Amino acid sequence: MKLPTLKIKDLMPQYPIIQGGMAVRVSTAPLAAAVANAGGIGVIGATGMSPDEVREEIIQAKNLTSGIIGINIMFAARQFAAIIKAAIEEKIDIIFSGAGFSRDMFSWGAKAGVPVVSIVSSSKAARIAEKAGAAAVVAEGCEAGGHLGTDQSIEKILPEIKASVKIPVIAAGGITDGYDMAKMIKLGADGVQLATRFVLSEECTVDNSFKQLYLQAQEEDVQIIKSPVGLPGRAIVNKFAQMIMKGEAPQPEKCDKCLKNCSHEYCILAALSNARDGNLDQGVVFSGKNVYRIKDILPVQKIFDKLLTEFALAD
Repeated sequence: MKLPTLKIKDLMPQYPIIQGGMAVRVSTAPLAAAVANAGGIGVIGATGMSPDEVREEIIQAKNLTSGIIGINIMFAARQFAAIIKAAIEEKIDIIFSGAGFSRDMFSWGAKAGVPVVSIVSSSKAARIAEKAGAAAVVAEGCEAGGHLGTDQSIEKILPEIKASVKIPVIAAGGITDGYDMAKMIKLGADGVQLATRFVLSEECTVDNSFKQLYLQAQEEDVQIIKSPVGLPGRAIVNKFAQMIMKGEAPQPEKCDKCLKNCSHEYCILAALSNARDGNLDQGVVFSGKNVYRIKDILPVQKIFDKLLTEFALAD
C-alpha cells in the first residue's frame, strides 16, 4: 500500500502525518519544528497561551525549520480571535481548530491565504465546516486524548465523514503506529494526526514525570473525566483525576477567564499547567486511549522512521 499525498490548499507535506496540537504548552516550538523537519506538519498547541506567547512560539519554530508549521486553537478559548490574528501576522502556514468554529476564522484565513482546518466528529459537522470554508477536516474519534466531541470510534466516523465531503479528511484518535496509519488509509483517510505518540519524543518539552506516567500507563488507567470546558476529556487516572471523578476537585480561587464559558468545577488551565510542569498530583494528564501501547521515548525523526517502516509492512 502506498502513502497518499496530502494536499491542503497549496500545502503538501512530504508525508501525510500531522502532529496533534496539544494545549497548554505540551506541543511547543521544538516539537513542532522537529515534526516539520521530518516531513510532516508540526503544530503548536496555542490554547492556554497569550497572543504574544503564540507569536514567540511561531518565531522560534520558524527559526528551527523551513517545513510546515501550524497552530491548534480551541474555539472555546476566550482569546481565540486574537490568537488567530497574531498567528496570521506571524505567517503561520496552517490553522487547526476544534470545539466549534465561527465563519470569521475561515474568512480571516482566506484573506491571508492560510488554510483553516476544522476538527470534527460527525459527518454533519464536516459538511458545515466545508460549506463555511474549511480547507480540510480532522475526523477525531473517541479514542483521542483531551476534550472529545463524540463517543463514536474513529473507525465508525471516518468512512461517514469521508463520504460526506470533498475536502481532505485526516484521521485522528488512538493512532500510535504505522499499522494504525495503514488501517486509517484503508478506511479512506487522506492523512493521519498523532498526538500522544509525540509526547513520548525527546523534543516534547513536558516534564519527565509526565512522560514517565505515559510510559507506565496500563490500558485501564485511561478514563473519561469531566472538564469545566463542558466536554468530556480522556485522561490518565491519577490523584487529581480521582478527585474530579468523585466531585471533590478544588474550585478555583481565582479565574483567569481563559474560556468563553466555564463551569468553574476546577481550573482546567491550572490543572493542565501543573501536569505539564511535573506537579502531577494537582494536574490533569490528557492522553489518547492507546497510550499503553507506546513503550519508548524516541527522537521525532526515529518516530517517523518507525511509522513509515511499519506502514510499509502493513498488509
